[in-house]
Amino acid sequence: MSDMRQARKLWLAFADAGRGFCIAIRSERNLRIHLCVAAIVVVSGFVLDVSSLEWVALVFCIGLVITVEMLNSALEYLADTVHPEMDAGIRNAKDVAAGAVLIAVLAAVVVGVIIFLPKLWEIAKQLESGTGSTS
Repeated sequence: MSDMRQARKLWLAFADAGRGFCIAIRSERNLRIHLCVAAIVVVSGFVLDVSSLEWVALVFCIGLVITVEMLNSALEYLADTVHPEMDAGIRNAKDVAAGAVLIAVLAAVVVGVIIFLPKLWEIAKQLESGTGSTS
């Protein structure tokens, strides 16, 4: 295969992936919620000056949650296409995939609490001591 042909195939693969991401954003409310939360986390990370290692954990968690949510959506699209009628096996598969999203979100929340709570606690203590000294 020529280099131009390989480059075109690679470009088309990225284009398909981008199309899939756009489809998911347009059609999946939970993905939009996760993206909004991710934006809040990123802004909070800059405001609270998280360390490089903390950024790695935050970016990993954001990527994990978005990825698992999109895989859940892909499974739902496929299941609904292959078997549009109600089916216990399809329902179980969808529930298990949704459970995977839940686990990823809970893990991300724990990481967020570990990173942000001490920083917020310190700010609260500073505000309290600043407010208390003027009384």
